[in-house]
Amino acid sequence: MSRYEPSQSEAKWQQAWDAAGVFTARRDPAKPKYYVLEMFPYPSGRIHMGHVRNYTMGDVVARYKMSCGYSVLHPMGWDAFGMPAENAAMERGGHPKDWTYGNIADMRGQMKPLGLSIDWSREFATCDPEYYGQQQAMFLDMLEAGLVYRKSAMVNWDPVDMTVLANEQVIDGKGWRSGAVVERRELVQWFFRISDYAGELLAALDGLQDWPEKVRTMQANWIGQSRGLQFAFGTIGAPEGFDRLEVYTTRPDTLLGASFAAISPDHPLARHLERHDPKVAEFVAECRRIGTTEEALEKAEKRGMDTGIRVRHPLDEGWDLPVYIANFILMDYGTGAIFGCPAHDARDFEFATKYGLPINAVFEAETDPQPLSEAFVPMKSERVRYVRGFAGEAVQTGEAAVAAAITLCEANGIGRGVTNYRLRDWGLSRQRYWGCPIPVVHCPDCGVVPERKENLPVRLPEDVTFEQAGNPLDRHPTWRNCACPQCGGAARRETDTMDTFVDSSWYYARFTAPRATTPTVAEDADYWMNVDQYIGGIEHAILHLLYSRFFARAMVKTGHLPAKAAEPFNALFTQGMVTHEIYMTRDAQGRPVYHLPEDVENGTLRATGEAVEIIPSAKMSKSKKNVVDPMNIIRDFGADTARWFVMSDSPPERDVEWTASGAEAANKFLARVWRIATEIAEGAGGEAGGADDLALIKATHKAVDEITRSIDSFAFNKAVAKIYELTNTLSKSAASNAARREAMRTLAQLMGPMVPHLAEDVWALMGGAGFVVQAAWPKADPALLVEDSVTLPIQINGKRRSEVTVPKDMPASEVEKIVLADETVAKVLAGQAPKKLIVVPGRIVNVVV
Repeated sequence: MSRYEPSQSEAKWQQAWDAAGVFTARRDPAKPKYYVLEMFPYPSGRIHMGHVRNYTMGDVVARYKMSCGYSVLHPMGWDAFGMPAENAAMERGGHPKDWTYGNIADMRGQMKPLGLSIDWSREFATCDPEYYGQQQAMFLDMLEAGLVYRKSAMVNWDPVDMTVLANEQVIDGKGWRSGAVVERRELVQWFFRISDYAGELLAALDGLQDWPEKVRTMQANWIGQSRGLQFAFGTIGAPEGFDRLEVYTTRPDTLLGASFAAISPDHPLARHLERHDPKVAEFVAECRRIGTTEEALEKAEKRGMDTGIRVRHPLDEGWDLPVYIANFILMDYGTGAIFGCPAHDARDFEFATKYGLPINAVFEAETDPQPLSEAFVPMKSERVRYVRGFAGEAVQTGEAAVAAAITLCEANGIGRGVTNYRLRDWGLSRQRYWGCPIPVVHCPDCGVVPERKENLPVRLPEDVTFEQAGNPLDRHPTWRNCACPQCGGAARRETDTMDTFVDSSWYYARFTAPRATTPTVAEDADYWMNVDQYIGGIEHAILHLLYSRFFARAMVKTGHLPAKAAEPFNALFTQGMVTHEIYMTRDAQGRPVYHLPEDVENGTLRATGEAVEIIPSAKMSKSKKNVVDPMNIIRDFGADTARWFVMSDSPPERDVEWTASGAEAANKFLARVWRIATEIAEGAGGEAGGADDLALIKATHKAVDEITRSIDSFAFNKAVAKIYELTNTLSKSAASNAARREAMRTLAQLMGPMVPHLAEDVWALMGGAGFVVQAAWPKADPALLVEDSVTLPIQINGKRRSEVTVPKDMPASEVEKIVLADETVAKVLAGQAPKKLIVVPGRIVNVVV
């Protein structure tokens, strides 16, 4: 009997699949298509077990759909632009291009041994000029269509690295890499008009029924639709040109509780005062040094500066309010100005308490009202009693009162009802080298001029250095200085590059025709789009998916995608992480020292015997050293073992903890399958025909039915459990060799999506024709799924004590006779008749003694 040797068979089958072009995607009008895509990776240099789990899930779906007769597109690419490559160039020397393509080669070499059903002929990286050149072409089309524009905007500026930072890169007011105090600067930036699609992007979420509810909720919250009142305070003592202060509020029902107005440090009025008053300038500069995320502003101490300006309350000309510049107000939401109602807003309450401003309740709890020791902020649908409300608002929910307040204000000429969105336009300018160049030039005579499409791609120059901070493109005269495409005069290229979210917002479309000289090809996009199943981490639930949804709409508008692709992903699945225990000791100062799993055995360090602290089920992290290298697993056990483990232990949307014992158990099971297959191949089995054959055939068809439904519903762990069950049935079956051979051949097909190499071995051993992945997926015979008998549990005085198996259609009176003859029941009755004996057909028998 031959041993299970994955190190030999896995490479053999991978070469055979490649030679036959099994996974080459072909546009075949005679077949239905299926497009499965995992979120493509950043080429960091090493794959990890999270990659293995993510891409195995997609592979299971792709192989299954191929067996079901679909023409399958399952591609791979690399999200290859971005700061890590530049950081590596700064820290180690060299060029971002060399670092990136070297990492891609390493990761490709690590992924191929997994045996993924990827069409590698479609592979590309977003830093390929052939890719970003088509991105530049689309940028020009979107610019012409009015989807791209340029404006001044406040940004986080790192004065040491000399680049704009995202809000998330500002930590405690300092640059995440340089540690320099971040400045708020006004720079001219490029933007996509994603806010024009806010309502459409929000409404369309209802149609994405095959997306996780959690993701749809996260996107809806990010888009942030709100209904409110926009109105203007008349000002008192304001500089010329500022006679009105526009305010947007979602709680106009609290206007009668207003005690102050406040503006953002970036509000035009604050900017005017800043230029004319050194104290205002000092305060505003301080405000700009704190973080700009909502989270940072929420945590920061609420601070304000009284401008001396006042505003008239719109409902009472004799009532005026002080105007503050406040550090907690964002300029890019609403109008950058608010009125404060401290009684019903925690932030306003903190501010008013600090500056001694009035706190006037507008409403109170409908039942058991309490004195105001903190802001009273009711739940959205909670009913309250208005004590300063508008007429007819004695007791209402806040929602109804807001609508009533808007109606009353509109009737009295005080503003208008407005629907606003939290979603802001997408700023795509980045002051760095390793990104897609923005294809415009700046001409002193013609202004901002789009590059001609025949001049694309605008390639990144390769002769750059990173010895000094800032964007090397600003210091590259032969690249930066160019001729104006319009007049031919001396001009300068745009030296900002695109946000890397742009690169990943349309790659799914490029995969449909990756070598085309246009962004897409109509026939290919029409055939392959939409992505039928998209798979990736929950961390991309908001920005990547939202930007991709916008970009698809922009591509439809500019003619690069068919209308049906405006929502590019039909179904989305977000997988859990792969976790592992952390092993830790402490140094003489009590600081943690982390250890690799292979350095630990039975809770102690192999080298010294020192006991380790164990932190269970933690996300794999290089810094914590709780990582498992997939290449070691493949070397020791084979790729199929790694694939089987990540599919088997828990539902795919939950985290799975990697354990050495679990990997060993998975390997032993696969070896067992091979052993059973070789026994069958050598002729083991009973006589042909009979009840044993029928029982095995029925068990096989039941497994086909349940595994098919499990794969269709992404319940891969349930499919694995049924494969275990069928294997056990097959190993114990006394059926004929012919029946066992047929069952084993079907088992190979059912295992194929999860462990494709072993499945091919078993398929070939059982005499299957061609590749198992190309064999038609087995179908369950409904007639063989019908059970002829049923097992009924027997409860005696409410406690399960025994069970009987009887024909499914046996009359209750006959079931009673069998139950009374049961050894356990007879022993309890001891010759006496039961008080009650109730047969619930097909479910249970209750005996009362």
